[in-house]
Amino acid sequence: MKSSIKIRTFFAIACAILIGTACSKSNDASKEDTPANTPGPEASPASIYDDYLNRDVRDDVFYFVMPDRFNNANPDNDNGSKEIAISSGGLDRSSKWAFHGGDMQGIEEKLDYLKDMGITAIWMTPILRNKAVQKDGFAHHGYWIVDFTEIDSHFGTNDDLKSLINAAHAKGIKIFFDIITNHTADVIKYRECHDETGKFKEGLDRCEYKSLAQIAAGDTYTPFVPEKEQGQKFPEWLNDPQYYHNQGDTTFEGENSLYGDFFGLDDINTEHPRVVEGMIEIYQNIISEFKPDGFRIDTVRHVQLPFWQEFGPAIMDHAKKEGIPNFHIFGEVYDPSPASLSRFTTIGKLPAVLDFGFQDAAAKIFYQDQNPEVMKTLIDNDDYYNDADSQADLLLTFLGNHDMGRTGYFINQGVVDASSEEKLQRSILSHALMYMTRGIPVVYYGDEQGFTGDGNDVDARENMFASQVASYNDNILLGSTQTTAEDNFNSEHPIYRALKEFAQLRFDHPTLRRGIQINRFFDTHTKAFAFSRVDIEERTEYLVVFNSDTQTQSVELKASADTYKNIYGDADINIESGNVKVELAGLSFAVFKAEQALAASSTDIQLKKVETGKDAEHLWHVQYSIESALPIALRKVTTEYLDENGEWQVAAHDYTEPYSAYIEKTKFTHEEQRKLRVTVDNLAGDKKTSLIALP
Repeated sequence: MKSSIKIRTFFAIACAILIGTACSKSNDASKEDTPANTPGPEASPASIYDDYLNRDVRDDVFYFVMPDRFNNANPDNDNGSKEIAISSGGLDRSSKWAFHGGDMQGIEEKLDYLKDMGITAIWMTPILRNKAVQKDGFAHHGYWIVDFTEIDSHFGTNDDLKSLINAAHAKGIKIFFDIITNHTADVIKYRECHDETGKFKEGLDRCEYKSLAQIAAGDTYTPFVPEKEQGQKFPEWLNDPQYYHNQGDTTFEGENSLYGDFFGLDDINTEHPRVVEGMIEIYQNIISEFKPDGFRIDTVRHVQLPFWQEFGPAIMDHAKKEGIPNFHIFGEVYDPSPASLSRFTTIGKLPAVLDFGFQDAAAKIFYQDQNPEVMKTLIDNDDYYNDADSQADLLLTFLGNHDMGRTGYFINQGVVDASSEEKLQRSILSHALMYMTRGIPVVYYGDEQGFTGDGNDVDARENMFASQVASYNDNILLGSTQTTAEDNFNSEHPIYRALKEFAQLRFDHPTLRRGIQINRFFDTHTKAFAFSRVDIEERTEYLVVFNSDTQTQSVELKASADTYKNIYGDADINIESGNVKVELAGLSFAVFKAEQALAASSTDIQLKKVETGKDAEHLWHVQYSIESALPIALRKVTTEYLDENGEWQVAAHDYTEPYSAYIEKTKFTHEEQRKLRVTVDNLAGDKKTSLIALP
C-alpha cells in the first residue's frame, strides 16, 4: 500500500510573523480527535486546564521566571525593607548585579500574557527574605535567605504573594516555589579568617576548606556572628552555629561539595537531626500558609541522600493533607548523567529532578550541530529513573537557565556564521523538541522573546520590562528588531507564537504529554531522526520526525500502521512495502498519528546479561532479551525482588526496548534472595511471569 500526506508548514510560523502576515493553517490540530491518555486521571483538555488542583503535572508547561527581572508593578518596594536593614537596599537599575524592581504584583499583571502562550505553571526563583547585599553582590536572585517565614520586601508582601497565587489559580495556572535547604545567607564568620566586623583579615579573600580528617583531628574553625547580624535569621534555631558545617569554602569538588560554604554562604549541617526536623517544618509551614503547587529544590547534589529520603516524602505527605493532591517536587542536580541524576529520585526519594541530560543533548544537536544519536542514548538511559516510585516522564526538561545561560547565547556561540533566520529557527526547533519529548517542558523567561544574553549567571538575567543595563541593551535579539531597552512582552514574537502552537499541540493530543517514548530512527550518517510517543491504552502511535540539518533530509523506518494522519509540520510521508519514508526540509519537524492500533507483542523473555550498572557501581544492571518482528513492540516489563521479609517488591518497570532494570545492590541482603520475578505484559491482555536467578 502506498500513501502520501502533505502537512501544513512549520516554517510558516517564523516566516509569516517576520513579514507581518498571518500564518495559514490547514488541518489544524484542534480539529483532530483527541486520543485517550496514558494511565492516570483523565479529563478533557478544557477541564484539566481550568482545574489546576487536580491536573497531573505531566500535563503542564512551565515558565521559569526571576521576579526581579520580569515586571515591576510597584516601585515603592524596589529598595526592599524600610524597617530591616539586612534586607534593605541594593537597587541599581544600571547594574546587571543589582536589584531592578520586579515583584509579585508584576507577575500577576502578566498572567494573561503567560496563559495565552500556553503556560500552565510558573516556577519563580526564591522569594523568601534575603540578606540584600553581600561582598559578592546583590540578592536579586533570592538565594541568600535569612528569613524562611516571609517574602522578601523587594518582591512584595506575603499578601502580594497570596494574591498572585489566587489570581494564577483562578486562571488554571500553578505556582511553584524555588526552595533552599543547603545554605543560608553569609552571616557566620570564622575568627581565623575574619576580623570582629566580619571582614577578611589582611591577605585573605576566602577561608580554606578544612577536611573531615582535619576536623576529626581537632583542626577546626571558630565560628562567630558579627554583632550587627546576630539574631537575624528566622526561625530562631538557624542562628546557632552548631547547625552549620563551619569548614570553610568549597571548591565544588570531592567531599567539600557536601560540607563547604558556597562562596561564603553558611552551609547547613543537613545531617543533624534538628536540621532535618527544622527544614521539614519550615517548608510544611510554607505549604500550609501559601498553598503553592510544588517546589523546585536548589543545590540538591550538595546535600546528602539521607536528608532527601526524609524530606521528600514528608513534604509530599503534608501537601496531600493540605488538600494539594498533585504537589510536585523536582531537584536541581547540575549533572547531565542519568546515572547521577537518578540517584536522587531512586535512592533519594525525590519525585523528579531537572533533566540536565536533556539540555545537554538538545544543545549538542541544535546549537553545536552534532549528530542526534545523543538523544537516542539519553532516552535509552531512561531506565535509570523507572523504579517503583519514579519515572522519566516526571523530569523537568529545559534548554537554558539563569545559571548556565540562554538558548540564544548557545546558538550564537555554536553556529557563529549562521544567518539571523537560521538562528531563530534553531531556537524554535529546539523548543519544539522539548515540547514533543517525554518530560515536562520549562521555558526560561525571555527566551520566548529571543533574548540572547552574553553568557551565564547575571549575563543571562535580562529584564522583560525596559532595561537600563548597557550590556543587556546592546544584544541583538532573535526574531526581533527590539532590544532589552524596551518592554518585551510581544505576543506576536515568532518564538512566542511557536511556543503557543506547541502548547496547543500538547493540549490537543494527550499522548504527546503522557505517551511513552520509543526511539525509531537514529543514524550516524544523517541529522534527521525520529521517535514515537505511544498511548499504551489505545495502543496508538504518534510519529515525531526532526531534521536538525540545514539541508533536506529523509528518514525511513518500519510502519506500525497502514495509514497516518497529519498532525503538524510540513513534510511528505510515503508508506510502501511496510516502510514509512518521511522527507523533511532543513531545520523542521513533523508529527504524524497512526490510524490503526499497534499489534499485540509476544511475552517470551530471556535474561540477557547482569552487570554492574554503567557509571553507577551501586546498581545491578539486568538486561532482558525478547524476540519481536514488530516495528513497535509494546510491552510493560516489571522487575521485582524479594525483600527481607520474603515479600516481592517492585524494583523497576520498562516499556521500551532494550528492556532492562537498574536495581540497588542493597536490595539483596541475603544470598537466598538473589533472584528476580519478571512479568511481561503485552498490554493487550496477555502476561507471562518468570523467575530469574542472579549470578
